[in-house]
Amino acid sequence: MALERASMPVGIVVRRTPGVTRWAKWAWKVVAVLPGAPPANWRELRREGESVEYHAATLTLDLWSTDTEAYRVALAAKTPGVVVVLRDEPDPAQDVPWRPEIITASPYEGQDYMDSGDGLIELVPMPLSMIGWVRDFIAQHHVEEAFIKRKRDRKRIDLVEDGKGDARIRQLSDVYRAPHGGNQGDVH
Repeated sequence: MALERASMPVGIVVRRTPGVTRWAKWAWKVVAVLPGAPPANWRELRREGESVEYHAATLTLDLWSTDTEAYRVALAAKTPGVVVVLRDEPDPAQDVPWRPEIITASPYEGQDYMDSGDGLIELVPMPLSMIGWVRDFIAQHHVEEAFIKRKRDRKRIDLVEDGKGDARIRQLSDVYRAPHGGNQGDVH
């Protein structure tokens, strides 16, 4: 089976609102994605008081024929979504603390990024046009894989190997064996 890929440019919309604590001047959140968006670099889209929405960047969303099962899981969610990852901006001269880096439609890959906790990671609802695009890709490339039950190996697991420990350790008694009898600590 040949590896197939489909790509779409996707704009990342980030909202900046005033922080609610004295330690964070601003709160940042990825609030939407724009399928088919042109390139952008923190272009202001809307302002309401101190809250501002930016078209932060346009990233490429890639779909791979080997990941169609993951995309099926994403579409089966109550609210189908994509995961957007923003990393810390390394250049202190920049006005914004984030750099959009990754977008994925795979909830498995997205969970890996969420588990890392590195950066600002958001699950953003997919627009209807993107849902249709992903659904069409799945219909074209998904191959159902038969479940194959793993067979248990024939090794006997009911045997008792008392005193056997790490074979690399050479000594008269095994370090894992409990002491037997003796005068130390015996209470009669």
